[in-house]
Amino acid sequence: MNYLDWSIFILYMGGMILMSMYLGRKQKNENDYYIGGNDVDHWSIAISTMATQCSTNSLLGAPAFVISVGGLLWLQYELAVPLAMIGIMLFLLPFFRKQNIISVYEYLEKRFGVGTRTLLSILFQFLRAFATGVTVYGISIVLQHIIGMPFWLAVILLGVITVIYDFFGGMKAVIYSDVIQMVILYGGIAACLVYAINLVGGWSAMWSYFPNDLSRTIDFAGHGLGDGKTFSFWPMLFGGLFLYISYYGCDQTQVQRELSSRNIDDTNMSLFINGLLRFPLVITYCLVGVAIGAYIFKNPAFLENLRESAGNINYNLAVPVFVLKNLPNGIIGLIIVALFAAAMSSLDSTINSLSAVTIRDIVERFFLKKPLTAKLQLLYSRLTTIFWGIMCIIFSFFVGDISKSIIESVNKIGSLANGPILATFLLAILTKKTNGKGAVTGILLGFALNGYLWLYHPQVSWLWWNVIGCVATFFIGYTSSILVFREPEKEGLAELTWSRNAKEQFHYKKNWPKYYAILTAYFLTMIGVLKIIERIAL
Repeated sequence: MNYLDWSIFILYMGGMILMSMYLGRKQKNENDYYIGGNDVDHWSIAISTMATQCSTNSLLGAPAFVISVGGLLWLQYELAVPLAMIGIMLFLLPFFRKQNIISVYEYLEKRFGVGTRTLLSILFQFLRAFATGVTVYGISIVLQHIIGMPFWLAVILLGVITVIYDFFGGMKAVIYSDVIQMVILYGGIAACLVYAINLVGGWSAMWSYFPNDLSRTIDFAGHGLGDGKTFSFWPMLFGGLFLYISYYGCDQTQVQRELSSRNIDDTNMSLFINGLLRFPLVITYCLVGVAIGAYIFKNPAFLENLRESAGNINYNLAVPVFVLKNLPNGIIGLIIVALFAAAMSSLDSTINSLSAVTIRDIVERFFLKKPLTAKLQLLYSRLTTIFWGIMCIIFSFFVGDISKSIIESVNKIGSLANGPILATFLLAILTKKTNGKGAVTGILLGFALNGYLWLYHPQVSWLWWNVIGCVATFFIGYTSSILVFREPEKEGLAELTWSRNAKEQFHYKKNWPKYYAILTAYFLTMIGVLKIIERIAL
């Protein structure tokens, strides 16, 4: 990197901080800080959601996966996204949006009581902070490798800049900075793809150098339940479906920005847009993995640039090292900013959301005898953001060896809890006989079951944990509520549980069944696209 690259980097970071200070100047309370005063348009929310998903874990981890783990089979994972959006639009987000809440776990207290709310909130806080440590780790090893910056200093640099603009701007700064980051990010990976294809000799040459066994996009050969086929079609489709419904529909980092919309229709529209636009983005950065993989097979000496001090090849470094070795200055600066922006887009939303649930579910719920003034709400919210920024930075020092690909690492961590968390919300929304004690019992046993599978049955695909944990938690939570913890049915459940008359229940203005049909057709189209890519590759 030269002065031009560093100038691009510094201008971008300074611009983010100035923008956040501008957006935060009118904030008055925690509602403004955490959900933007319910005044954010659906396009911005949708693009922000995509930016958070396309973190450094994706930009480094997906190409690493394509090159060294499972090739283009990762694209099977995306087939579940449009189907997941339908489930979320039908059964989850409308209930949360209707309640005018900030923390999604506030809904669980209304339905099951404070114990369930607190348990899920604490579980979210620990797992999300730990998973975000993977993101910080990812970009920090890049900075350490490419510019010789000590790992600890790289971690602090990322954390401090993100905390500063999150501290001032809140959720609006998170969303609008994510929109800018998404533009830069896509421009950076597109530039990297073009250069990589040219260096291997063009589109056809790229596929000729890339191994056939890594070029398959769909694998129906296994089931992942003990056969070693972790990334076959069925675990990736069904595991991905449960994972994405849980992540987009029950995870505070995602739900909080969706609650920032102006109304329920805008909330659903942001999900619909994300369900359509995410697939082309993922194809692009997976093709970067193909192009760089082809370059490696054409120039095997390049692998020595990825060798760490311990002698291991770290494929998570493939993209940044390729950029530094082969692209001109200026473009290097753009792509490094894109990688940094990807990390920031995940870290900013995480620490804002962790702050929100800490204040709403813990501090205000248990430690305050009277409501805070608007001024104190804003102060406490910002201070808690700093606290969680520090915690995520600390976790980043302990996550380096979970998997060869950081995108697999972060998904494995999430898959421990995604199923039980989703089941808890489904029990709350789809049943009337489930109670808080039964739900908590289901959560604990479902989580323990996934932990048991991780420790003692590694041959079972971790993707199935999302399904197994959900089914086990739902069954145990429902049956134990009826047989062991039976309680009288609560009053007012009609407002908190699902009914078939959704249009009147939520006062929709759009014809949403039409949009569900479009997403279903898109799912089938995606399968066709994957088969076309496979035919081209082979």
